[in-house]
Amino acid sequence: MTNHKIHHIQAHQILDCRGYPTLEVEVTLSNNVKSSAQVPSGKSTGKHEAFELRDKTDEYNGMNVKHAINNVNKIINPKLIGHDVREQNQIDNIMIELDGTENKEELGANAIIGVSLAIARAAASSLGIPLYKYLGGDNANTLPIPFLSLINGGKLAGTDLEFQEFFIVPSNAESVSEALRKGTEVYYSLSKILINKFGKSLMSTTDEGGFALPIREPHEALDFLEKAIIDAGYEGQFKFALDVAASHFYDYKKNMYILNNKELSQDDMLNLYTDLVSKYDLVSIEDPLEQDDFHGFTELTKTLKIQIIGDDFLVTNINRLKKAMQTQSANAILLKVNQIGTLSEALNVAKYALDNNYAVQVSERSGETEDNIISDIAVALNCCQMKAGAPARSERTSKYNRLLKIEQELGINAKYPTNFFI
Repeated sequence: MTNHKIHHIQAHQILDCRGYPTLEVEVTLSNNVKSSAQVPSGKSTGKHEAFELRDKTDEYNGMNVKHAINNVNKIINPKLIGHDVREQNQIDNIMIELDGTENKEELGANAIIGVSLAIARAAASSLGIPLYKYLGGDNANTLPIPFLSLINGGKLAGTDLEFQEFFIVPSNAESVSEALRKGTEVYYSLSKILINKFGKSLMSTTDEGGFALPIREPHEALDFLEKAIIDAGYEGQFKFALDVAASHFYDYKKNMYILNNKELSQDDMLNLYTDLVSKYDLVSIEDPLEQDDFHGFTELTKTLKIQIIGDDFLVTNINRLKKAMQTQSANAILLKVNQIGTLSEALNVAKYALDNNYAVQVSERSGETEDNIISDIAVALNCCQMKAGAPARSERTSKYNRLLKIEQELGINAKYPTNFFI
């Protein structure tokens, strides 16, 4: 029994993919097994997310996390020493009670989630099993469809393109390895097209690894993706998805969306999406409207009849998810563990969604690290969808490479949702 007891928890500061500080938390067990987790951070964040604690001093332009680190080392660590790492719910509840606030602003959700994720890894390591099996059991064997974010705008890019992410979604693959291969080849194809169109000097990538382009209209981005798919030889083998992040171009004083210097109403946005769905093979739109517009989400979900995902809208929060279900607003939730602050809460939200016929898409953050834990979480949930950015940059490919390794580990038992969006 002592093999599973917490001996020590230690946090230290590292840098995320944007050069901002974040935490790495290491848990040491009584048998000297050590496991760690790195904490991601979002740039495009919802106002209802759990609180990310930053020092706001001169160091790193106020982005330092020494206070959060101190909370792990001086406050959380003493309270958890001797606890069994297999008691994830109990440990997470101890931290929630220790914080004592609704949105984890006392200790910081970034401090708490780092410990929570490291605890899960330590438990899996102490039992000698992969994390996806520890979290999901023997039936955790479905690899997710990768949503590959190839063109970015909004807060992720310094361009005039307001929509945040444009995805290609493999729809004619038999395995995650085939899906990633085809998707990466489309990424190569897109790169050649963009160099020919704009020249090398205008070729740049964003926080998510996608391309930042001097364009304004959503259809321009989708046209580029369509051409890239055709040039790669995969016409008809991909579908499209959007992350609009509409709250970030919503004018709260005017109650209007400001898109390309035009004021658009809720009805105008609905018409825009209807037009895009009619012209392109769009299967999913994330955050198409302002994050508290439950009525608008209801109308959009009913009208478009495609996957409507809540990110800023639902923020991995069980109460907002239940309200959305009651109002039939959206039909899918984006799962970001640091939005809610503990692994237990995130998994409970995901399971509640899946049990009530809501789709779940596991997601990275714009401020990512090399940590690939979301891949294990996606497989553990058998949720069939994951987004981790473009198939470039190591903090993105670490997630995709983990999926490839899990697929290899599962062997003939590996499943892939070939008909999910057909």
